[in-house]
Amino acid sequence: MYSKRYKSNTLRGKLRVCRYLSADKSTSGMVPYTVKFTESNLKRMTEKYSTLYMKPDIGSLGIGVYKLNRTSNGFQLHRISGKKQISKTFKTLSGLFHHVKSLEKNKRMIIQKAIRLDRVEGRPYDIRMMIQRKPGGAWRCTGFMVKVGSRHKIVTNYYQGGKIYTIHKLLKKKGFSKESSAARIESLTRKGITVANVLSRKRSGMREMGIDFAYDGDNALWILEVNSNHPQFHPIKKLDRESYNRMMEYARSYGRYNAK
Repeated sequence: MYSKRYKSNTLRGKLRVCRYLSADKSTSGMVPYTVKFTESNLKRMTEKYSTLYMKPDIGSLGIGVYKLNRTSNGFQLHRISGKKQISKTFKTLSGLFHHVKSLEKNKRMIIQKAIRLDRVEGRPYDIRMMIQRKPGGAWRCTGFMVKVGSRHKIVTNYYQGGKIYTIHKLLKKKGFSKESSAARIESLTRKGITVANVLSRKRSGMREMGIDFAYDGDNALWILEVNSNHPQFHPIKKLDRESYNRMMEYARSYGRYNAK
């Protein structure tokens, strides 16, 4: 695992981040309902929602992610193992729970309401926003990286075979005009800076965050994840060199010299 050697503090744990954002009125409406992975919570969540995600509380690259669908005669579970996606059906929720527990052993996991992601060219996508600040400076959005998932994968990660778009390519494919694209980017930027301000009040010394935003089919905006532990932005280098250079300029100011 990567060991960070530069000056930017971290908020570890997806559940902790969700709780901080859910407790603040400026961000609470964008957080999918999220709870600790226990058998009682899983039962309660499946009674409330037909589709759920289960994820490691600390993890990245889409590894160890599960998607659960409630069916007419049981449950269907999809999981990411390495770069493979594996599917399995269960007649009982208890059997499914203990199956996941046996695979993840002592790892801390979360359960999260699934968001029906908006699509581009028939594929789900989310938007990684890099928010950074130089020591003593204000938070700034330094760029975007759109992750477009493979058609049948349960995650959008580049590591799992997804594609990377620039924000401008995404909005053009979605039919946005120049003016509406600028408005969408400005709105996302405001939301990202709001998220950074909320979380940095909980942990001093933070310099960077990768915020994964997603729109659903009704055009509502959601926060899927916030990564403050060495968020990656190297895939955007070939597509948007101006944004990449800006991200690296900020990163160097607090001692980070790579994009991975």
